[in-house]
Amino acid sequence: MIYYFIYQTLRFKRIKNMWNRKTKQTKIIILIACILAVACVGVYFFVKYQTYDYIEITSTYENSSTDNANYRYCESGIIRYSRDGIALLNVQGEERWNQPCQMSNPMIDFKGDSIAIADKGGTSIFVFEEKGLKGEIQTTRPIEKISVSGQGVVSAILKDEQTPLVMCYDAKGKVLVEHKISIGTMGYPIDVALSEDGNTLLVSYLFTQGNSIVSKVAYYYFGDDNTGKENHLVYQTDLDDTIIPATSFLQRDISLLVADDALLLYKGLKDPKETVRIELKQEIQSLEYSDELIAVLVRNDKSGDYKLNVYNTKGKQVMSVGVDKQYTEIRRLDDKILLFDDQSCGIYMKNGICKYEGNMDENILEIFPIGGFNKYMVINASGFHEVELAK
Repeated sequence: MIYYFIYQTLRFKRIKNMWNRKTKQTKIIILIACILAVACVGVYFFVKYQTYDYIEITSTYENSSTDNANYRYCESGIIRYSRDGIALLNVQGEERWNQPCQMSNPMIDFKGDSIAIADKGGTSIFVFEEKGLKGEIQTTRPIEKISVSGQGVVSAILKDEQTPLVMCYDAKGKVLVEHKISIGTMGYPIDVALSEDGNTLLVSYLFTQGNSIVSKVAYYYFGDDNTGKENHLVYQTDLDDTIIPATSFLQRDISLLVADDALLLYKGLKDPKETVRIELKQEIQSLEYSDELIAVLVRNDKSGDYKLNVYNTKGKQVMSVGVDKQYTEIRRLDDKILLFDDQSCGIYMKNGICKYEGNMDENILEIFPIGGFNKYMVINASGFHEVELAK
């Protein structure tokens, strides 16, 4: 202990002597650098935790679309789609490519830079990449659901009251998998999801027998190192009195099952196992997920209050905050969570702070952050609006 005290004393003296040997100019520079560093940290936290009263439009770009289009922000840009076709835009609303196609009820899915659009109830699927059209798929039966992998492989549920099909196609329309469903054994498929590499197919089935409801969840593996199991089935589980209306792969080998009363996370492609079960005691109003986070807006039936809960892929709740309104859309899951519905908008930080909550003059079609502090792009029928949060 004495030796340690002597060592620390001598060390302090050495530092003090070094400081004394520095010139006055050097000392001033060091002090100014320290003050600037502290000031920058202070400004950062001030901006991070500051709340705002209204949105100020700084720039507006004309919206070239004249129809009732839908918009989604993705890695490649902004997807605009409608019954007349699909286009990829930059943040100023300028078209990078445009593909006309007639669809009665268009639905899309995207993963990475792969985008698929299908006519629900029709027989056409178009697959795109960042540069434009990659291929077109014609199905033999009406399409109910689609899912696209990062490689451009598309899975689809094809409608048939007796023998529905779960199909997988490459982007050019070549059939990779044709899986006929026995309703009497498995039930009716209600959702599909593909892994990033396109090798693992996740299907949720709804099975009814008398008054009982069972959700059957099945994983099929089609990789070159196939285990040789019958029908490529590598895992199946039955969930009594539960409906699984949505499934997705969040990361390469992490998948999500959305039940009416829980969120289930599985890990693995060839031998998936349930790793997390998040029990939900309140009704889901809206839900969104990214590679790392799952955001759920729930409503308490007794009080009528809304709450935004955010979980990571390990099931840990990283945020829970009360929300004043019912939002139907959730976007941008990283350090910010954006909620909107009609003209209402809420911007929340992952630490639970509400940066802004208010209304705009028109219905919001899409919103996402752009470069700079507190700057966003808001898309509505009148155009693309760069906005900034203001006091």
